Amino acid sequence: MALSRRVLLGRLAATGAAAATVGTDAGPARAAHPAHGGGTVHTGFDRLAADGYRLLDGHRTGIVTNPTGVTRDLRHIVDVMHADDRVRLTAVFGPEHGFRGTAQAGGSEGRHDDPATGLPVYDTYDRSGRELAAIFTESGVDTVVFDIQDVGARFYTYIWTLYDCMVAAALAGKRFVVLDRPNPVTGRAATGPVLDPAYASFVGREPIAQAHGMTALELALLFNDLFVPRAAGRPVRLETVPMGGWRRGDFFDATGLPWVPPSPNMPTADTALVYAGTCLFEGTNLSEGRGTTRPFELLGADGIDRRWAAAVNALGLPGVRFREAYFAPTFSKFAGKTIGGVQLHVHDRELFDPVRTGIALLVTAKRVWSGFAWRPDHGIDRLTGSARVRTMIDAGAGTDEVVAAWQPDLARFRTERARHLRYR
Repeated sequence: MALSRRVLLGRLAATGAAAATVGTDAGPARAAHPAHGGGTVHTGFDRLAADGYRLLDGHRTGIVTNPTGVTRDLRHIVDVMHADDRVRLTAVFGPEHGFRGTAQAGGSEGRHDDPATGLPVYDTYDRSGRELAAIFTESGVDTVVFDIQDVGARFYTYIWTLYDCMVAAALAGKRFVVLDRPNPVTGRAATGPVLDPAYASFVGREPIAQAHGMTALELALLFNDLFVPRAAGRPVRLETVPMGGWRRGDFFDATGLPWVPPSPNMPTADTALVYAGTCLFEGTNLSEGRGTTRPFELLGADGIDRRWAAAVNALGLPGVRFREAYFAPTFSKFAGKTIGGVQLHVHDRELFDPVRTGIALLVTAKRVWSGFAWRPDHGIDRLTGSARVRTMIDAGAGTDEVVAAWQPDLARFRTERARHLRYR
């Protein structure tokens, strides 16, 4: 029997992917793993394609994705699926920054038809609950698929797009499928403060740790067990496609996968390594490095000098050193002005703790620079998940004292997290 061009293109997309049985949330998503660092990780999409898209057979499918939804050879999965007759792909749902990634922080692409495929693209950014459920209903899909690269931090909004879409799919009676990708900073441990629900926002909907140490699939299982039923009245009908070949201790460069910036200010996997700690500077009057080639690795403000680097280096934080740095952001805080500060240099990422490092940087910045201030809207409280970090630092607490304060909550989260882990 002759094959159509779309079928041939779709089957070519699966070339090189691991032939594997698709796992679901009905059982553990454990697979045989190659040697550590072997560079043979297969994403959830790889395994879905290798299985002939059987999980989507007969379903009108919509997908929540962005520029990170790519194959190993950097073709976008929407383009690949649209070219394959075995998939009834009928809609795309764009998150913050948009489906094709044309919008900056706090923006999206709006409702439009994708020029490459003609598919309708619906805007999910800053939409949740019944409003988002209505978008899923309007699209006419039966199944909503999620495939976006996360970076491992609670305040990175894509995991809350995942949560909001799960809640909306439950409200709309849609099936929900998560295609997994690696946590680029490993899944070894959860660290940092746990969100107080009183401080919930789009940078933290539910009580998880600041650095959660989970993949999108594992977070989806936790969300569906603990939080979605409360928000939607019932869990969503969830199915998951795990990775093959990923170990919890793998950093992104051990996966063999291409890095595509998940957002404009997440240019490299090195950025993701520090982000869970240094993003806290968004809650201050210091630059977090936006508008430079090293966002979240460069921090500073007008009036800061070499004393900050000296103060934080004196703490002997494991795995990282700090260089006195001067830079001029091209946009955001201090745009066009040369300012002083530090650059983080992580020399041992196995020992490096980004959250503790972020706290140490806040504590020392406040001590050495008289101009230090929190953002007037207390955005730091939304980032850390409560007022505790801010008020303790204002009261003169040191790094160890601040970190000790969140340990009881973190211990409880780690216990809950352990029940939802699916990789060794």
